Amino acid sequence: MNHAELKQAILRLLRRNARMPAAEIAARLQATTEAVASAIAEMEADRTIMGYSTIVNEDKTGSAEVRAIIEVEVQPEREGGFDNVAMAISRFPEVHSVSLVSGRYDLRLEVAGDSLQDVARFVASKLASQEGVKATTTHFLLRKYKEAGVSLHEEDQYERLKVVP
Repeated sequence: MNHAELKQAILRLLRRNARMPAAEIAARLQATTEAVASAIAEMEADRTIMGYSTIVNEDKTGSAEVRAIIEVEVQPEREGGFDNVAMAISRFPEVHSVSLVSGRYDLRLEVAGDSLQDVARFVASKLASQEGVKATTTHFLLRKYKEAGVSLHEEDQYERLKVVP
């Protein structure tokens, strides 16, 4: 496996479990721990790996945080396209993610607030007043079932039926 392939394989494993030790990654990829640790350090230094996160089942935390998906229609700028508007919006602490998307709307945001009113205030006072924002649609998240490839709820166990000749 060449260096580029090793990096891609490491990233696949870290996406599933960011806490996987370099020694375990090395064993799975049949590489040395030193080569894996070096590749990870290199990817952290060049910002291929920009951080590590934890997937939390909010149902178990008792948190009352309200999350919403907001679709934003943007008037693209002549010199910056959607980038300048997206970067300005991404600076708000309420905004957890910003993506350029295809379809009716241009940007997809995930935002969080302490209440429905907090999210509504963010949309009305901060987002709608941004230069280039033409329209928004807000969808409040009621329940998450899966995040980052991880099921957040117990899955029903089933027993496979035995086939008898």
